[in-house]
Amino acid sequence: MAEHSSSLRFPQWQPQYQAGLMELNHSTLLGRVIEAEYAIFRRLQSLERAPNHESRFVELLAIEDALASLRLLKREQVDSPA
Repeated sequence: MAEHSSSLRFPQWQPQYQAGLMELNHSTLLGRVIEAEYAIFRRLQSLERAPNHESRFVELLAIEDALASLRLLKREQVDSPA
């Protein structure tokens, strides 16, 4: 199960991201990945208006890593299931 939102560094999108990574049911995996991508998209929209502080850049790097992981998960698990 995903960590509680209060202990996450980026609670606006990490719960959905973790749920996607931890989904074991192949029939619901794509939905979880899409939910995570949408949460990240919404967060990116709000970050566009945020000042350029170091914390913003740290989150953008975390988002970049998360999106790369989701792309890999989709390619390996959703697009070509075992």
